[in-house]
Amino acid sequence: MSTTQVETSLDRRTQILDAALVCFAKRGFHQASMHDISAEAGISVGLIYRYFENKEDVISAMADRHKKQIHEILERARQAPSLLESLEVLFTAHCSKDAPHITAAFVVDLFAEASRNPRVAELVRDVCETTRNGVTDLIARSPEVQNAPRDLTPRQIAELIFAVNDGMLMREVLQVSEGSDDERRQRQLKALRSLWRLLFTKETKSAYA
Repeated sequence: MSTTQVETSLDRRTQILDAALVCFAKRGFHQASMHDISAEAGISVGLIYRYFENKEDVISAMADRHKKQIHEILERARQAPSLLESLEVLFTAHCSKDAPHITAAFVVDLFAEASRNPRVAELVRDVCETTRNGVTDLIARSPEVQNAPRDLTPRQIAELIFAVNDGMLMREVLQVSEGSDDERRQRQLKALRSLWRLLFTKETKSAYA
């Protein structure tokens, strides 16, 4: 296969995966059909089946692509001058896309599908573990972790940060028409920085003082 043919194949796969993300976000995994994906992508259904066997195959390819994106984002995060800035790179990366609410809706629906579909659950766990391992490593390597509560391990801090991030994704779905992409990013940064103050401020005043 020539270089041009390989590039065309990769471009076509990207076109299909981008269209699938939009369809799954708008209609849900079960309601979205291969015909919907072909219409969104502007290509024939037959052409999609040349690249993907079925919807689960599409999801599998989306998971693989997302893992590659995670590694790229983690590499950028490692170059940031502080742990907080590293995490800001990680947890606001999707806000720079054209439609972050589409990504949020897709992720929420994917988690729901994972509760019913063992194959999808396996894919989701794999992607989540890749990200958590990367974030845990970032935290463990940072001098700032010395200021964290001593009874919290880097992994536990990462789990807490992900819990907040997952909650923010749910809120983005509920607030689909509220604010621009930049305002969405600022909301996420505000939540992350608030959590940061709770975790890494050594002395806090008693709420009952």
